[in-house]
Amino acid sequence: MANINEGRQKIYWAESRMGIISTVRENFRKNMPFKGIKIGMALHLEAKTAVLAKTLKEGGAEVYITSCNPLTTDDDVASSLSEIMHVYAKRGQTRDEYYESLNKVLDAEPDIIIDDGGDLTTLLHTERNLKIMGGNEETTTGVMRLKIMEKDGVLKFPMFDVNDAEMKHLFDNRYGTGQSTIDGIMSTTNLLIAGKNAVVAGYGWCGRGIASRLRGMGAKVTVTEVDPVKAIEAHMDGFHVKRMEDAIKDADIVITATGVKDIVRKEHFLRAKNGCIFANSGHFDVEINKNDLMSLSREVKSVRRYVDEYTLHDGRRLYLLGEGRLINLVGGQGHPVEIMDLSFSIQALTAEYIVKNHAKLEKRVYPVPKEIDRGVAEIALKVFGIQKDELTEEQVKYINSWNVGT
Repeated sequence: MANINEGRQKIYWAESRMGIISTVRENFRKNMPFKGIKIGMALHLEAKTAVLAKTLKEGGAEVYITSCNPLTTDDDVASSLSEIMHVYAKRGQTRDEYYESLNKVLDAEPDIIIDDGGDLTTLLHTERNLKIMGGNEETTTGVMRLKIMEKDGVLKFPMFDVNDAEMKHLFDNRYGTGQSTIDGIMSTTNLLIAGKNAVVAGYGWCGRGIASRLRGMGAKVTVTEVDPVKAIEAHMDGFHVKRMEDAIKDADIVITATGVKDIVRKEHFLRAKNGCIFANSGHFDVEINKNDLMSLSREVKSVRRYVDEYTLHDGRRLYLLGEGRLINLVGGQGHPVEIMDLSFSIQALTAEYIVKNHAKLEKRVYPVPKEIDRGVAEIALKVFGIQKDELTEEQVKYINSWNVGT
């Protein structure tokens, strides 16, 4: 049974340490930009997300929210939030329950959507026919899907690529995913990181963060990549770079963060050593091929919460964390509060931008406007108590002139 009071406490703890979005909320309260607007949300429903939802509500919105993953709802938070808005989520949903919740959000006929991973957006393009002002997408995976939709000419309404805003991906993907992934692994396994051979699949911003934090805790880190530039970057950053088929032989921990399916598959499991642990920090549970792992196993059992032991036919035991879903949210508490303060402030202000500008927006994927990105950075400096230099008039003149002499 969900504890509503504990949910309130979690929201309060996050809210009291999210000074950037608190500043945004004060402006929303004064201006009520979402008065008469319905907002449908599909995000990992935990305390920081609740703060974003409350911020939108206090700006006049009628909010309908569910999770974007069957295993990432905090039931205490969901119960608490349901006292003030429409909530359709619980932890451990079946696939049918998950899609039923997404459809309940769309039944409200929202004007704006805020999505994480693209499932809500996909439903609007395959099964539902609603008029939408526009929406935001939070993740790398979701943005990949959106850009394919735009390329194929099927995107029905404007969407904003929140993931690639500087104040999002530089901090959320790198520092947020880096810390929260290790938090999830440590919480589920209670094992030491130091001295372990760790393999990180993917060296995008998320992979960079994970690899860096693993090394900082004493792990010996190998990176696998398909992109030649990122592979060289990982090498220059001091990591071993190998193919998965070679890296997995000595791995104690394998973490995927690519947004691509079948990163770890049958031929890799066959090479893995006894006791190897597998975890995923990509949005969908497709990066570690569970069907392949099951086909190689003679027994599967749960040995700890969110730790499944697969005993292979040859006797080796491999361990899958969190059913191959996002380990930082399934086994941990998601990104740190201060990180989501940055990301959700971008979300809130971009939603406001949609309300003000939807009439002139085209059916394509837009970057977050620079004024929003920089505005959040300026608020963050004040919240963090950081002072920066300013250009003099002469410096401004110099950098805006081509004929500067020597």
